[in-house]
Amino acid sequence: MRRTLRADCLKALVVGIAAIRADNVAATGPLDSARDNQDRPVTFARDVAPIIFDRCGTCHHPDGAAPFSLLTYAAARQRATLIAAVAKSRFMPPWKSEPGYGEFIGHQPLSDAEIGVMQQWVADGAPEGDPRDLPPPPQWTEGWQLGKPDLVVTLPQPYVLRADGTDISRVFVLPVPVRTMRYVKGLEFRPGNPKVVHHANIRIDRTPASRELDDQDPAPGYDGLLSHSAVYPDGHFLGWTPGQVAPLLPKGLAWSISPGTDLVVEVHMKPTGRAEVVEPSIGLYFGDDPPERTPAMLRLGRQSIDIAAGEKDYAVTDSFVLPVDVEVQAVQPHAHYRAREVRGMATLPDGATKWLIYIKDWDFRWQHVYRYVTPFALPKGTTLSMRYTYDNSAENPRNPQQPPRRVRWGQWTKDEMGDLWIQVLTRDDRDLQILNDTYRPKMIAEDIVGYETMIQGEPSRVQLHDDVAALYLDLGREQESAAHFEASVRLKPESSAAHYNFATALTLAGRMDEAIGQYQQALRIRPDYAIAHNNLGSVLLRLGNPGEALQHFREALRLDPANAEAHYNVGSVFGSRGNFSEAIGSFREAVRLKPDWIPAVTSLAWLLATAPDAALHDANQAVRLAERAVALSGRKDARALDVLAAAYAAAGEFDRAVAAAQAALGLKPADPDAAAIRRRQELYRQRKPYVSPPDRR
Repeated sequence: MRRTLRADCLKALVVGIAAIRADNVAATGPLDSARDNQDRPVTFARDVAPIIFDRCGTCHHPDGAAPFSLLTYAAARQRATLIAAVAKSRFMPPWKSEPGYGEFIGHQPLSDAEIGVMQQWVADGAPEGDPRDLPPPPQWTEGWQLGKPDLVVTLPQPYVLRADGTDISRVFVLPVPVRTMRYVKGLEFRPGNPKVVHHANIRIDRTPASRELDDQDPAPGYDGLLSHSAVYPDGHFLGWTPGQVAPLLPKGLAWSISPGTDLVVEVHMKPTGRAEVVEPSIGLYFGDDPPERTPAMLRLGRQSIDIAAGEKDYAVTDSFVLPVDVEVQAVQPHAHYRAREVRGMATLPDGATKWLIYIKDWDFRWQHVYRYVTPFALPKGTTLSMRYTYDNSAENPRNPQQPPRRVRWGQWTKDEMGDLWIQVLTRDDRDLQILNDTYRPKMIAEDIVGYETMIQGEPSRVQLHDDVAALYLDLGREQESAAHFEASVRLKPESSAAHYNFATALTLAGRMDEAIGQYQQALRIRPDYAIAHNNLGSVLLRLGNPGEALQHFREALRLDPANAEAHYNVGSVFGSRGNFSEAIGSFREAVRLKPDWIPAVTSLAWLLATAPDAALHDANQAVRLAERAVALSGRKDARALDVLAAAYAAAGEFDRAVAAAQAALGLKPADPDAAAIRRRQELYRQRKPYVSPPDRR
């Protein structure tokens, strides 16, 4: 019994209450077993309290998520009829998935016998009974359920929820103050005001996009859509509903969080009739072990939803065929108010079917991550499918628009959505890559449909243009991306970020002169825009102007000394001029800041192996760095293998150098790279190392 039974749901309970009164709660078989004998009335102390303490107390305790406690006889007696009604209708405890369609962690439904006890208690007049029969009440503390967190992040200032009106979804952005990469094995959300916070979805943003949206709203957080850059981390669901705390992850399944990352928390709140202070916080639990296995997150759904006013049985379907074997860990359905039935199914290659989840009566207010008690395997070739139905008629009591209106896909609660997220583990990293490469274009293409739909309704909304432009970039469709970023520039000509984004898309589209102009506009508006200096320098370097490029790289580093890309670019300029000592120093700093960034690792290894000045050589370190780059690339990067060959040769291991060069050629690099690798391989066969030209100016 987790949440308030306000006016918005009392209609749904009338039938249950009437049924209790009409039935007069006749004694039945299940009820007989709950009594010591038929003559003794059911009492709160002996019969009802154990059920309430176990099933309802999680939320219905003092200062709990529910608006009232049920841990005393007086409190329960006051609501006895309501308790029996919501138990009989299975409205409470809230659990929407149907029994028999997947066994999920945390599902503890009331049995028929327990429901019978509740009804008979009301029929008997809801007596208290002997207080000596009362079991010890559960104890609730204000402490963290997972133990003391390693880091707690919260809002810089509380948010004040208005007194009345409809439900509110607000996005809060919480910076995570870490200085190095950390591995997260657990997360616990505390709502800050459980009486009004109904549920929360949590994502991470490694870009400043969400923070910039927050900065535009003077109050904590912002009203609006999640940025495209706010994502679930490394295939993990992050969310909260009352009473739900995900356990700490097992060894090897942590997810990573890096410096500059924000937690983006979408909080659904219900006004109570008076202004309420809300101050959510998140506890993070770190481990020392990096992730050994990374889950994949698959999403089924359609963003072409378009439901006519009055339509009672609108259906959305989608499917995806698994390209590899997987083990299914969890599912999370998502829709808004008009959805009624949610179905998720797996059809195996032999035609056999397995339910992923079935919700007969979807309710937006009771969203949940459903984690399987026993994860199960699905073979390659299995079809994952979903089918959601919607009721946009006046007869749907949850329809937020009365009279009904046409509704289309969108992220606002007045719009509609229909997603089924499925978390899976693959057999190994190779299969994970195959799965992601196969699935990702499908997801991005569907996202583009949704954003283009929203843009039709809100053509002047800059964020929509920015998000769909980013999606086009993900698909390699640079021209479409540039068109939307150009629209953002027209709508916000004094936005440095708009000019920067447009310039980036122009660069990827090969329109370099235009890109320079847009970067310069961004810097005119915001001279301290470090990343714009760096990217402008990159364009100038590609156009053969290293001197001017170096000025911008150095300015980027003055503004942001932790910019690994700028250090790398400075190293590239020095290397092109034959200043190998300075280049090595810059590459070292880039590797220190981003140890797994392959271009920086290979560039440093190359110069340590091939610099013409023997005093700069460190063949052993070059081998270690090159081997790491090859491992990071999965032996699929010809450049990394070429560098490894040069490092082996510098260390006098010429046979291994020849083999590494051959492996690089086996990846079929384009000429002239292939010709250069062959020339170096011939040197290794002659037992000679490769030495870079001393001055390449």
